[in-house]
Amino acid sequence: MPAFAPGPRPGGLPPVRVLRTRAGRLACVVSGRGAPPIVLIAGAGVALEGWRRLYPAIERLGTVFAWNRFGLRGSDPPPRQGQSASDVVAALRELLRQAGIAPPYLLVGHSVGGLHANLFARLHPREVAGLLLLEAAHPQDQAVLRPHETRLAGALSRLLALPQQWLRPNLHAEMQCIRRTVEEVGVAGPFPEIPLTVVTGGQAPPAWMMSPAAVGEKRAHQQELARLSPLGEQVIAQRSGHFPQLSEPGLVLDALRRLLVRCRSQAPDKPL
Repeated sequence: MPAFAPGPRPGGLPPVRVLRTRAGRLACVVSGRGAPPIVLIAGAGVALEGWRRLYPAIERLGTVFAWNRFGLRGSDPPPRQGQSASDVVAALRELLRQAGIAPPYLLVGHSVGGLHANLFARLHPREVAGLLLLEAAHPQDQAVLRPHETRLAGALSRLLALPQQWLRPNLHAEMQCIRRTVEEVGVAGPFPEIPLTVVTGGQAPPAWMMSPAAVGEKRAHQQELARLSPLGEQVIAQRSGHFPQLSEPGLVLDALRRLLVRCRSQAPDKPL
């Protein structure tokens, strides 16, 4: 397992690296040391800055890998219009190989990135040690996500302090692929019996985004995600909405720390 030491820095993310894959260049950050490697998969339209409040503390837990999908800053435009989950998973696996980071991985998926992590675990179960889902999208959440794309772009821009023009193209492309992504997850095979933690925001979304009935459905969907594995559990981030990694980074880091312990105990004879 390679060690990536970013060196002293005032805080925030490590230096960005750009690696070339067959489909184009992708920006990533790699730091920390230890196994299993922690792989961060952001939601639609969200760049590396969406993880900033977890750093540098997360680096003390192990090797940490985060990246910008095609269409986000530092990465090339998508090789084709739209990116479904299978496109994202294929690009991520190649990028990890280019970075010299070997499986099995502990995948951390936020929002739509949770669908990508879900598909990754189903397609490549031997490469996944565990899964941490942060306010992850459930396949049946797509009816809520797509109608509010414009307002969602504005909310992300304010939350992440980034211009909308940096967020909107990737957000739009991935929202257009939600149906295909859901279909891919549905036919990918069973979810593996791996340690799983689902972190759910306890604060309800604003009324423009989700009706009270839809909020109830979403909460039920979060419970269903926790039941994907017999080793699944749910954690409620009481002071968080859709971005617990920004509003309650300490809670997310604690959930990740405990999940790492479970992952290591599940494979005592394997050098994770």
